[in-house]
Amino acid sequence: MSIEDDTITETAIEARSALSLVAHLPMFQGLEPELLAEIAQEIEWFSLPGGTTLFEAGEPADAVYFVITGCLGAYVPSGENRSQFVGRVGVGESVGEMALISGKPRSATVIALRDSEVGRWSKKAFEDLMLSHPQGLLRVAQLTVRRLENSQQQQLRTQRAVLQTFAVVPHDSEVDAVGFATDLVKALSRIGRTELIWNVRGAEHTTHWFNNVERANDFVVYVTDNKPTPWTKLCLRQADSLLLLARAECEAFEWAALETAREARMHQHRTELVLLHDGNIQSGAARRWLDSKPECNHHHVRGEKDVTRIARLLTGRGIGLTLSGGGARGFAHIGVLRALREANIPIDAVGGTSIGSIIAGGIASEWTYDEMVYHIKRTFVDTNPLSDYTFPLVSLVSGRKVSRLLRQEMGEVHIEDLPLPYFCVSANLTTGHSAVHRSGELWRWLRASVAIPGVLPPVFSKGEIFVDGATINNLPVDVMRDFCRGPVIGVDVGAERVFTTDMDEAEGPPFWNLIKRFSTKQKTVNIFQILSRAGMINSATNTAVVREQTDLLLQPPLGDIDLLNWQAFDRAVEAGYRYAIERLSKSRELLRL
Repeated sequence: MSIEDDTITETAIEARSALSLVAHLPMFQGLEPELLAEIAQEIEWFSLPGGTTLFEAGEPADAVYFVITGCLGAYVPSGENRSQFVGRVGVGESVGEMALISGKPRSATVIALRDSEVGRWSKKAFEDLMLSHPQGLLRVAQLTVRRLENSQQQQLRTQRAVLQTFAVVPHDSEVDAVGFATDLVKALSRIGRTELIWNVRGAEHTTHWFNNVERANDFVVYVTDNKPTPWTKLCLRQADSLLLLARAECEAFEWAALETAREARMHQHRTELVLLHDGNIQSGAARRWLDSKPECNHHHVRGEKDVTRIARLLTGRGIGLTLSGGGARGFAHIGVLRALREANIPIDAVGGTSIGSIIAGGIASEWTYDEMVYHIKRTFVDTNPLSDYTFPLVSLVSGRKVSRLLRQEMGEVHIEDLPLPYFCVSANLTTGHSAVHRSGELWRWLRASVAIPGVLPPVFSKGEIFVDGATINNLPVDVMRDFCRGPVIGVDVGAERVFTTDMDEAEGPPFWNLIKRFSTKQKTVNIFQILSRAGMINSATNTAVVREQTDLLLQPPLGDIDLLNWQAFDRAVEAGYRYAIERLSKSRELLRL
């Protein structure tokens, strides 16, 4: 939405009624008009510049505050001279009433995350009115109880909060920040009302004007200067998220515009690195830039399609696809992928475990369906990847063949250079925890993710030992939840009960009886099957839990396809495709963005 008459906008804000503001605050909704009028007379209204502290943890409670415009951030002490960001206080919300009621000192420091307008209701006025009007006291008590009930979920809500304002921060004068921002606004406009503001349009306006623009739109995109000018500082205060924009081929060094960002308490911002490419993704560029911004999510932009994906990810509408391990049963992932693409369901982030990590790597590499079939068939069907047997000191096979095949299909690409956001999961035997890989050589971490204990040798890195991720987390939906804000599709092909036998003995039969059993086609087991299945047992309980975290769970019926039955490729792909087509036809409302 575009605001055509800026002067009228500012005048309307300045002329608003204090009584009307109070009546719309959640704490006072439903109270009698006479009581609202008394409260409105007692509240002091003032502006709070971004970065300004409202009150400190440990101070005595002297008032309750209401946010009229802007946003406040709450921080709790976490060690010597450090604090942890725990939540936002948005428009219409109050802060400080719990300390007034309890009589205890402030438990958190509250700081203006952006230029804000705040109302102050003093402790004396609060107590006088609440004690003389039981209706108001009951309303405050109800609000406080609700806040206590929700306090345990506050961090999760903060992590998933929908972002509204974005600041595009160019690295230098060579970056076409306005061009990128224009494309981003176009993409965001398909989701909601969006406004683009740059220095020529916004530099002379007041805080009231900016707050009104944000109220009138679902999203606002600011474009900063490439230096720490007053306009840049204002944009940084107004933004929920920073998009650090750079040309991929340029030399990586700190953003000049952020030199004074610490004054605006930059740590409360969600920061994303956006690299602009001319054509194909430049190998090694992401690693070079991430050296200075190691904690950032990063995005590669080659054209409009990539900008549209960024818009979905920024606004909590990005779809994450998580693929489980399951050996040869994992071929069903390819059929599911075909069904998703035919249904025009975008995949904005992808990750997986074991065989799922390999299929996910192909998706992140933007393989077509035919390319996926070709590469996976060549690796697993045309040859047995586990045929390089060795003396079993560490494993039954040497692993050299699997490493060679993975390098053949994936090349020397690093995870950071993949077009789509991607992760794979292995199990770190040194620490006893799941390991999530978002950087480094793709083939190497795929090799770790499929290293079935006892079958394939582990991958060793920096003194630590990594094996098949399915031993701890076979369906890493929980990882995807942290990785991608938005709906999560989980595809679980793990075997429930396909590992059975006709044998009923405590010891293995002698050699001549084994020959007889094979000749009569009795169902037997081998050491590969035992080790493969045993490696997945420990993650069964965790898998049951993470299934509940999916927005759409797909579990193709794969019958008795064995974990190591590589020749069941076509059957598994077809089963995954047919099942997904049927499920997606019944789940469109779930995935509608």
